[in-house]
Amino acid sequence: MKESIRLESEGVDLRPVVVRYREDLQAAFERLNREWIETYFVLEAADREVLGDPRRKILDPGGQVFFVLDRGEVQGTCAVLRHGADVCEIAKMAVAPAARGRGYGDLLMQASLAFAREIASRRVVIVSNTVLSPAIRLYQKHGFVQVPLVSDGRYRRANIRLELELSPTVRDASIPGEAG
Repeated sequence: MKESIRLESEGVDLRPVVVRYREDLQAAFERLNREWIETYFVLEAADREVLGDPRRKILDPGGQVFFVLDRGEVQGTCAVLRHGADVCEIAKMAVAPAARGRGYGDLLMQASLAFAREIASRRVVIVSNTVLSPAIRLYQKHGFVQVPLVSDGRYRRANIRLELELSPTVRDASIPGEAG
């Protein structure tokens, strides 16, 4: 207990926080996503484009990338891609293998959905693969339901599509746990 008090007094935050994209976190975004993709699949051209230039592929079109920091270390990341005025996609969600099971996926999902509402999205989509069963369970826990897969040709590995309809009247511009 005494050590905890000492750390807090030195300004070290002992709770995980979700932060928005910063250039110094780009390498962690790429590393964490490459890790899970290359473990289960093959890195595809669309992956390389997004991971190599998140500013141009995600942020400039109106999306966002979130990171979970725990004791200053990136433990997870997730992107929200804007696909028009009222549709966005949650993509490139990754949590470090040693950090799984700590609720970081929930924090990323909450931040992503809050952002989707902030930009007035009415529908959020996720394209994934059923081999990633813990991820599919996370999405369903947050209200996503499976819909027919309509391939846009970006990812050969995609075999499931989930969607969540957001209430057009709900507005929540705060990002849970975001450091100000």
